[in-house]
Formats: sequence, C-alpha cells, structure tokens
Amino acid sequence: MPGHSETQFRSAGAGSGGAPARRRLDPDERRAQILACAIDMFGERPYAAVSTAELAQRAGVARGLINHYFGNKRDLYLAVVRRMVTLPKPGKMVIPTGTDRERVDASVSWLLDIIGEHGSTWVKVIGHEGIGDDPEVQRILDEADDAAAERLLEMVGLGDSERSAQLRALVRAYGGMVKAAGREWIVRGALDRAQVHDLLADMLLTLITRSFGRIEQPR
Repeated sequence: MPGHSETQFRSAGAGSGGAPARRRLDPDERRAQILACAIDMFGERPYAAVSTAELAQRAGVARGLINHYFGNKRDLYLAVVRRMVTLPKPGKMVIPTGTDRERVDASVSWLLDIIGEHGSTWVKVIGHEGIGDDPEVQRILDEADDAAAERLLEMVGLGDSERSAQLRALVRAYGGMVKAAGREWIVRGALDRAQVHDLLADMLLTLITRSFGRIEQPR
C-alpha cells in the first residue's frame, strides 16, 4: 500500500489492552513470518475457514499488514501455493551420481523432502483442496509440474535429451503418482515414508530403464 509504513500499521493494531510489544522486523522478515503462519493455517483448515483477522492475530501483526504485503486472502493463498511448489534454485541442487538406482534414490529423497517439509499444506495445494478451480492456481501448478519434470530429468542425467519434451511428459505423468503417494503418506497414513520411497523409486527406475528408452530409441 503506497504511502503507509509498517510502523503505522503496527501502531494502528497495537491498541491499549496490554498487548505484547511486537519485535521490529525488516519487510522481508515480516513478509516471511506472515507467509509461514499462512502456510500453517491453510494446512490446518479449508480455505473458506481461514480468516485474515485470525491470521494477523497468530502472526502478531496488524491486519492491515497482511493486505500491505499480500493484498487480499486469495493473493495470500496464491503466495502459499507458489511457496509450496517452488523448487531450490539450480545452483543449490546437487546432481546425484552413481548407478541408476543410486541416482533414483537420491532424486526420490529430494522429492519426499519437499513433500514432507509442509505436509498437509502441500497435499491441499496440489490437490486443489484450497481455493478450488481457480485458473491462476492451475497455472502455477502446471508451471511447477514442468519445472519439476525438467529438474528430475537433470538429476537422472537426461536433461540434454533431444526428446526432452516427451520425457518431460512421462515425468509429469509420474508426478501424478508422486502426488497420490504423498497423500497416502501425509493424510491417510496408510504408507510410511520408507514405503513411499520404495514405491516411487521402483516406478522411476522403470521409467528410466524401460519407458525412457522407448522414447530415446523409438522402434
């Protein structure tokens, strides 16, 4: 919001009822703090049941600061979606080496670390359990699927394939299993992480050793 400072918002929300003093944070820290609280709340309850007033209370900020940094509740939810599906920058990635199985195990561990970091919020976001059939949410998720497919191909040594578009399509299809397995682990508790890892590693190894080969060397 142009013309307003965080100090003004803090003063407006301070009141005189003995509320604890809020620690001054720089804008990036404050935005990250609000986003972290939003991630937790959208993971705990349906989109419609999350109020920005309650979020402000949990984050210890004036409600106006949420609008200041994120706009309305939908904009805040879109920020949560982007956070859930944002991958580490390529420069921070460690490309695994070794046998096909070793690279696969490292790649699946990487995927499950991403899923496990925010658990139920990740499941809700990728399963459209939040804001529903919103085209902007779908666009973010589609772009994330493409980026994850490219990253996974790099991790298994096929990032420079001449048929990368078709290989990415196979990985996106595999991504549907990743999402379903994540639900079985995080939400239903029917599988533990080790079981999900074995399932996804076995399927990914089959993709690499069989399905990818048919694309790379068509009959």
